[in-house]
Amino acid sequence: MSMTEGSVANYSQHIVRDPQISGGEPVLKGTRVTLRTVLASLAEGDSVEDILRDFPSLTPEHVRAVIAFAAASAEEDLPLPAAPQIR
Repeated sequence: MSMTEGSVANYSQHIVRDPQISGGEPVLKGTRVTLRTVLASLAEGDSVEDILRDFPSLTPEHVRAVIAFAAASAEEDLPLPAAPQIR
């Protein structure tokens, strides 16, 4: 699965947070499937096809949005390595 710069920037179109759905936990738009659930499935080694089969309300775009969200979150949270000293 290739992700273009545009799809990474648009992940927020697929993620919503509503206090009336799943206790306000982020879910994929139009579903009650949480980001946490999809990320846990990916971490356990499930393929995108497995996830789509297990959660028929999801689309491939939903799963890409979760991956893009995780990538953006990791980028924000990871400390930058120290710059090497150049002499």
